[in-house]
Amino acid sequence: MAAEIKPMAGSGGIQKALTSEKPNLLAKIDSPGHEVHAVQILSEGKSILSISDDKSVRVWQRRANGQFWPSVCHYLPSPPTSLHYTAASRTLILGLHNGTVMEFEVAVDENSLNHLRDYLSHQGRVTGVYFSGQHSWMLSISRDKFFCFHSTTTGHRLGGYECGGWCSSIEFDSLTSHVFVGDYTGVITMLKLDSGGCTLVTTLRGHTHCVDCLAWDGGMQQLFSGSHDYCVMVWDVGGGKGAAYELQGHTGKVRCLHHNPERKVLVSGAEDSMLVWWDMAATRLVTPEWSESDSCQYCSRPFYWNVRAMINQKQLGLRQHHCRKCGKAVCDSCSARRTNIPAMGFEFNVRVCEKCYETISDRETEAGRESLAVFHEAKHPVTAMSVDLDIGTLVTVGTDNIIKVWDVKPILNN
Repeated sequence: MAAEIKPMAGSGGIQKALTSEKPNLLAKIDSPGHEVHAVQILSEGKSILSISDDKSVRVWQRRANGQFWPSVCHYLPSPPTSLHYTAASRTLILGLHNGTVMEFEVAVDENSLNHLRDYLSHQGRVTGVYFSGQHSWMLSISRDKFFCFHSTTTGHRLGGYECGGWCSSIEFDSLTSHVFVGDYTGVITMLKLDSGGCTLVTTLRGHTHCVDCLAWDGGMQQLFSGSHDYCVMVWDVGGGKGAAYELQGHTGKVRCLHHNPERKVLVSGAEDSMLVWWDMAATRLVTPEWSESDSCQYCSRPFYWNVRAMINQKQLGLRQHHCRKCGKAVCDSCSARRTNIPAMGFEFNVRVCEKCYETISDRETEAGRESLAVFHEAKHPVTAMSVDLDIGTLVTVGTDNIIKVWDVKPILNN
């Protein structure tokens, strides 16, 4: 679906986006000339790990003056492109551009990396990795379209699956041994893993472009996906009905997600330089399926491909639009109204038909249309982030290759 997304306007046409409570910028780490692919918060915010295309893994430790200085600079045979860190075992998994996956142990003082094993997993750039200590599995995806997983005990390959496009994101449910793989075609593949291999469960289709990030809520059995189509989608995997709803709050590619089940908040970062904090405790409505019709479902005027009706009615065909609230196929005249619908995830003004606009209740007008998200401008297009809401710290990476460290406690306490 091709939604028309515009800034949400308040009185006088002023854009309504930012909250009065803002995160505090604590520090900046500059990496001139080198693209930073991912970051990870270590030691309750005392250290930050980063990987970049100069083939380096760096650990930045915070000094007494609040600034971060590198304590580790470890060079690899190929640029690292993805990482996963497990704090309990201090296990660091790195995916490389040449298809290799490397396993490290981070020292207790975080001043060194101990190389444990290499996995010759793929024939192309590794785009995502995941370590499951419970199963002793290392999961990885690549631009060679393959998902595969290895035993970290023996180093042997346990199984794999070829997806329909370049694999771009991965998430794992350790309790049920299900893995979710997003790809460049916008499809999410759900697989069931065991020591004998993997089995296809289902595919989730809703995005129109690359699924760049995934997050999982094991308690609610919900999957969150962010895409280059500017949309975040919430999938009710555990409900078994395939229900899904959209969160429309960005005007750029959604590159990273973080979900905190205790605080019931979802954080999304995108290339529009915005960080959005979604209230997942709020009651939300499922996005309707878009109807298909040869003519407007209100005025019955034909759409431009309905040649027979155009001749019979002696008029030019119209362009088809869809009401975001009911999903009906309508013409422009019958859907001239614009409004935000936060309960359906539309934080910006979107197209609605005349009937839906008129039937919006007073409760929806006053309380139901209040924003269910908090917006913060990161001042650079966000390509990666690491979040630890227990300590109130968020780290972002931008296309400017600057790592920013934020204190987000003002937002959490608001």
